[in-house]
Amino acid sequence: MEMGLSLRNGDYVPDGTGGLRRAEGREALLERVLFRLTARRGTFPFLPELGSRLWQLGQLPAARRQSAAEQYVAEALAAEPGLTVEQVVLAESRGGRAQVTASLTWRGEALSVTVEVS
Repeated sequence: MEMGLSLRNGDYVPDGTGGLRRAEGREALLERVLFRLTARRGTFPFLPELGSRLWQLGQLPAARRQSAAEQYVAEALAAEPGLTVEQVVLAESRGGRAQVTASLTWRGEALSVTVEVS
């Protein structure tokens, strides 16, 4: 069983007893996926391929953003064993904000995550 420390908004989650909360299985995977999609790729000097380039979508012409979102999600999640990106949907709103929803398959289970980018 895969296990890791639980993350929320980039911080470890306390367990209420002075320790840190642990996540396992599907929950741990989803936390890693969210971290990989929201962390800016290239900001970790010793892990330059960790994270995504989704934050760069607003710098691209509108016609290229959907295909770039698909590419950026695939790049960010490539290191997750057994995870397949099935579909990526970009929904843009006013004010330069957008939501990226990734439909995934892991161990035969359909999963979905949505992240907001600006």
